[in-house]
Amino acid sequence: MRALLDTQAVFLWMKHPNTLPAGVDRLLSDRRNHVAVSAATFWEIAIKRARGRIEWTDAMFAAISDSAAHLLPITPAHAVRAGDLPPHHRDPFDRLLIAQAQAEGLTLVGGDGAFGAYDVRVFWA
Repeated sequence: MRALLDTQAVFLWMKHPNTLPAGVDRLLSDRRNHVAVSAATFWEIAIKRARGRIEWTDAMFAAISDSAAHLLPITPAHAVRAGDLPPHHRDPFDRLLIAQAQAEGLTLVGGDGAFGAYDVRVFWA
């Protein structure tokens, strides 16, 4: 599978891996899968950490970077596509992840029910 992890999936993967759905755990464990993490996820986590909403260390950022996950940059095309999405979801980070998944042909891995309103493959099992 070619997958893009949403921020919730990354957070659980790094902080509470035993709480990931079994299918997501298998996805992350199988090196044949192409798993990507967006720069938008780093940005969102950094903002939440700065506001004191989550505990997150620099070592956790490094662990993502050092993992087998591919780091997906934000391109101007991703940004424009996110801005052009219908307003089903107001979270700008999730909108960007949806746009990136669409543009790159990736399955979005996350449990946000609002993802289903968009033309994007979603996996959370």
